[in-house]
Amino acid sequence: MALIITDECINCDVCEPECPNEAIHLGLEIYEIDPTRCTECVGHFDEPQCVQVCPVACIPLDPRHVESRETLWQKYQRLQGLVPADSPTR
Repeated sequence: MALIITDECINCDVCEPECPNEAIHLGLEIYEIDPTRCTECVGHFDEPQCVQVCPVACIPLDPRHVESRETLWQKYQRLQGLVPADSPTR
């Protein structure tokens, strides 16, 4: 799954620089996570870094973007340019 930032976000700015995939950006009111870039830090870290640093625990899994660890790994590889973007997924 990708992660999502809920409306409990206090815009503290600590999550954005921690994201290795640059999936976090400031939205109209709160920070948002781009699900096409979020790998839950698979390929970079054992745990999602934004979740680790969030002082208000407002970054749960996004049930609208269910992905397996394998799918997250494939997304990581595409984002890193290790496989072509148009490569078929399993």
